[in-house]
Amino acid sequence: MNAKSLFVNTLTFLRVPLIFAWLILAVIEEFHYSPWLIFFAGAAIFFSGLTDAFDGMLARKWNVVSPLGKMADPLMDKVFYVVTFPALAWLLLKQGESGHSLVMLVFAILYILRDLWVTFLRSVGSLYGADGAAMWLGKVRTALSFPAAGWVYAYIVFHDLPVFAPVEKYMLWSCYFVEGLMIMLNLVSSYTYTRAYSCYIKKALERT
Repeated sequence: MNAKSLFVNTLTFLRVPLIFAWLILAVIEEFHYSPWLIFFAGAAIFFSGLTDAFDGMLARKWNVVSPLGKMADPLMDKVFYVVTFPALAWLLLKQGESGHSLVMLVFAILYILRDLWVTFLRSVGSLYGADGAAMWLGKVRTALSFPAAGWVYAYIVFHDLPVFAPVEKYMLWSCYFVEGLMIMLNLVSSYTYTRAYSCYIKKALERT
């Protein structure tokens, strides 16, 4: 493995320790307020998103795309979803926002179910030589998931501060807008994958 390939793979796998670092810092900060904890937690989730933005781009630019990278990248994304979105739901509930927490919980469940369903579709499609490459809408969904999570976290840590009181309701509405947009993308992406792989599902059913 050359240096460029090693760097790209390191970026990909770095996503997991960064997002767990965010989780630990965010939970501790919820019980023991500290601007430094907020800063480092925000930095962890920010750099986790950057790894997703740059690993694939650099792999293509440097011509070091590998089978390992193709498998690892979506797995790291799934770890991000499984850790971040339920944690955000808990943080919202901890702050007494039960309605908003419920929206985020539905958000998290739909995300996880969509990824499980698409993995199943790709597995069935692979039996018949389907490509299995990510569709453009799935890529958009993944790319927007990182700033969406970061925005909701920013709302959680800042909305109670007096300086943000005049715009608190707008911050909340913006979170609902972001969450609604991501839920819509999630559902549409699920539909497009189902439509694309329906022929393989039909073939599999005919063989049973």
